[in-house]
Amino acid sequence: MKKKVLLMGASGSGKTSMRSLIFSNNPASLTSRLGATIDVEQNHVRFLGDLILNLWDCGGQDAFMDSYLSTQQSIIFQHVGVMIYVFEVETRNMAKDLEYYRDCLAALRRYSPDAAVFLLVHKMDLARGPKGVTLERKTQELQQASDGVEITVFGTSIYDESLYKAWSSIVHTLIPNAAVLSKHLTTLAHACSATEVILFERTTFLVIATSAPPPAPSPRLAPLALATPPSSQSTTPRTASVDAGPEADAHQLAATRYERTSELIKGFKHACARLREDFHALEMELAEFTAVLDELTKNTYVLIVVHDPTIETAALRMNIRLARKKFEELQGDSLIS
Repeated sequence: MKKKVLLMGASGSGKTSMRSLIFSNNPASLTSRLGATIDVEQNHVRFLGDLILNLWDCGGQDAFMDSYLSTQQSIIFQHVGVMIYVFEVETRNMAKDLEYYRDCLAALRRYSPDAAVFLLVHKMDLARGPKGVTLERKTQELQQASDGVEITVFGTSIYDESLYKAWSSIVHTLIPNAAVLSKHLTTLAHACSATEVILFERTTFLVIATSAPPPAPSPRLAPLALATPPSSQSTTPRTASVDAGPEADAHQLAATRYERTSELIKGFKHACARLREDFHALEMELAEFTAVLDELTKNTYVLIVVHDPTIETAALRMNIRLARKKFEELQGDSLIS
């Protein structure tokens, strides 16, 4: 199964850098060596085994953009599953960028009317003002330019986990029946008495699916924290109160935990590769929680997080082994249907 993904935007907006970071496992520190994209670079990225992302990285120079919108229009915009358009947050040519974006959107509606549209306000680390305010202002501006077309906007940077959040959301829309995977992850979570179970794609470590949120805790339980550094891009306020009542999240799970985990594991895998070692699995036993990250299928990893100190990591690994055959079947069914 092939899914065509268009990656578009002005020259220098960061398209090739994010592609290198997500799909080629290169760290952010090496992206400055990448040159500008000439015309269209096509990459077939195998994702979840049988799902192939046909990624078209389109050069953003004016001559190329004019060509995409004239002689190459039917070739570029036909059979598209997702268009990702990248805007540099502090660009000096926003009017021209929006003009090209509107033209691309019109061509997309003509040749691929069912395609999803994701807009990335990139290089948020360079935003001059407060990042939340800047992203909100840019989002409103892009919504007006989209003229009623449904869009999803993310603020991203190659220097934090925000890029993984955006790309995980994008890829999730391309996976048929991802809800079925989530349902069975919830079953696995119950079997392990786990707080949460997360499924990652093996190569990119993008989030594929997660278990359902844990039930509201008993008011008699004292809260335990699963702490992760907050994202500089997050616009959702995170507050905690000891008087929040039984409906509050007792474990204070950070809103950016999925993409933060993706970023950290990719960094750890890169460090292993520099030492010529392969990454296979990871176990963490801390005072606040226990976590096991292990291979679930040939194309996925699973992360199980538990807050019950009586649960042993050996029991979690055994449940992962027992679940492997079922998830191999589910993954095949999800991609075929």
